[in-house]
Amino acid sequence: MPSYKLTYFNGRGRAEISRLIFAAAGQKYEDIRIEREQWPALKPKTPLGQMPVLEVDGVELPQSAAIARFLAKQFHLAGKDNLEQAEVDAVIDTISDINTAWPASSSDEALKKKFLTEDLAKHLQNLETLGKLYGKGGHFFVGNQLTWADLRFYTFGQTCIEAAPDCLNNFSWLEQNRAEVEKQPKIAEYLKNRPKTSF
Repeated sequence: MPSYKLTYFNGRGRAEISRLIFAAAGQKYEDIRIEREQWPALKPKTPLGQMPVLEVDGVELPQSAAIARFLAKQFHLAGKDNLEQAEVDAVIDTISDINTAWPASSSDEALKKKFLTEDLAKHLQNLETLGKLYGKGGHFFVGNQLTWADLRFYTFGQTCIEAAPDCLNNFSWLEQNRAEVEKQPKIAEYLKNRPKTSF
């Protein structure tokens, strides 16, 4: 059985999707959480000078999406065939589109406000459309089972809600999807016990 070690800051951020995949799979792993002041010493020792990094039996894998996709395939959360995997990837890519468009680090407050009050809803509509298209009438994004697309939206949706608390009010399918994720026993246990962090 492989051994897994995930290294990231002490926050949800880019590693939370991988932590949720581990939780959903019931897979043990070493969750290394780095404080900001430790990062300068660790940075040159990572493959690309960034985190997260997943170590699998001594092999280091950088890039959060590559890590999550690998774990999803390892634990059968990537879709049951090539077409479902492509549908999962379409959801993941649509979430990435939102991340790219989101001016979170901009100092232009008007630009941020416009994104949260106008643009975000258009992107969320795209996600809701995909959920209804691929979800086969259920509440998971693809097929009738949990995939990493659901877990990715769960953690991304939390970021959206923290920035704009009413953002999902007009997207009942997305709200139900998040509720379904929370109902999964292993996920519920993880969410109850995970550290409370600022991001």
